[in-house]
Amino acid sequence: MSRFTLSITAQDADIDELGHVNNAVWVQWIQAIATAHWEAVAPPEHKLAYVWVVTRHEIDYRGSVVAGETVVGETWVEGAPKGARFDRHVRFLGGDGKVKLEAVTTWALLDRATGRLMRVREDVAAPFFPSPSPLRGEGGSSLAAEG
Repeated sequence: MSRFTLSITAQDADIDELGHVNNAVWVQWIQAIATAHWEAVAPPEHKLAYVWVVTRHEIDYRGSVVAGETVVGETWVEGAPKGARFDRHVRFLGGDGKVKLEAVTTWALLDRATGRLMRVREDVAAPFFPSPSPLRGEGGSSLAAEG
């Protein structure tokens, strides 16, 4: 399964009183990789017309990350959208190859001009899937791009 990836190095400002990356920072990183994925695959006209907003995070924290440590985030989309929403999977791996965080986040598509929810059309979802698209009920896995 191909995934979009992004490396992030923890900075001093990311660290909490326990000496590791704060939970709120992990949420920022989840949003950063999702946004980078959209920016990497969406055509310019879609970037101008639509915006994604998160509606739900389900996060499992598996390990700590300290200042100066680099993690590699990977994200992918499985399955067809459900109306205005679809789920994105995210995983961050430490330099030791161990999973530091796993998440499933639900994103909703908004019309940028009106701010209203809109059904995710096939042409908007297609860049996230290889051919054949799961939008046609033919299975599929994830995007074959890397960042």
